[in-house]
Amino acid sequence: MLTHRIRIHGNAADESALQVASAAILNGSVISVPTETFYALSADPFNLRAVEQVFLIKGRQDWKPLLLLADSIDQVETVAHDIPDAFYKIAERFWPGPLTLILPAANTVPRKITGGTGTVAVRIPDQAVTRLLIRAIDMPLVGTSANLSGRPSCSTPEQVLQQLGGKIELVLDYGDTRGTTPTTILDVTREPARLVREGAIPREEVSSYLSP
Repeated sequence: MLTHRIRIHGNAADESALQVASAAILNGSVISVPTETFYALSADPFNLRAVEQVFLIKGRQDWKPLLLLADSIDQVETVAHDIPDAFYKIAERFWPGPLTLILPAANTVPRKITGGTGTVAVRIPDQAVTRLLIRAIDMPLVGTSANLSGRPSCSTPEQVLQQLGGKIELVLDYGDTRGTTPTTILDVTREPARLVREGAIPREEVSSYLSP
């Protein structure tokens, strides 16, 4: 497979680039998109064949859950249920941004996404180009890191191509994301929330939502 590379300039994607990327996703392909931290592997989370390809491409154990990227709170509400009030307060403060929130998964979310946990990890990225793509497709996308399991996360399209070239359909090339740290992860299935991983957002900034 030849991995196509579409260069994006500024914070907007031209219509043709969005059409190509949207078509690839809707046709069941796996592509790489930029976020404000690292490049992500994206696919239709409801296409089980495409999701399986994500695991195969990364060499990731298929029992591990996959993160979803959304464009809006409305989209998040399509993949979660029994959402606690604290979620809305946290999301209002930190989204779009490098914070992943774990929520109770809706019954419509495939087990391959949740890893059988009954929960779903989701965030709204602070990357306009990727949000435009999600909006165009009108559903959340898989957003796991675009790298081989056990290898470093990729902050440039060149790094993505070095690890995954020939394995994915295309890369939306936004240049260097300058990401150095993964997202912070909070489990908000409980109140207070639980810090799962400290990342780009320091613990101090989310401490008011955590257990003492």
